[in-house]
Amino acid sequence: MSLRPTSPSNVIAFDPDMVPVRDIVTDDPAVVDVPFVAQSRRHFTNAEKGALSGIWEAPPHCERVDCDYDEMCHLLEGRVRLTDAQGHAREFGPGESFVVARGFKGTWENLTFVRKVFFILS
Repeated sequence: MSLRPTSPSNVIAFDPDMVPVRDIVTDDPAVVDVPFVAQSRRHFTNAEKGALSGIWEAPPHCERVDCDYDEMCHLLEGRVRLTDAQGHAREFGPGESFVVARGFKGTWENLTFVRKVFFILS
């Protein structure tokens, strides 16, 4: 029998088996090139502050985005390409972190299967 360590007060460990997996279906052709199902584990939420954090994963796809929130991402696996409305692009891979700031308009492409840690402020 293994015992899970108890976290200190107000410390939230991202233990994958401690929160339910949410399937998120994106299939609107105005938003995405091919329908896909992402999985999200929301380890932390604070509605009063508009905060949400957890682990997100999804297969390859290209999604058109118009961000009305700030999102910090840390890639655990996979590669993404972000391209703004002016055509400027940047790729990120495992171990890299970045923020997609409110007001970003463009595309988010999962070039491979992607798994990331996210923190959103809306």
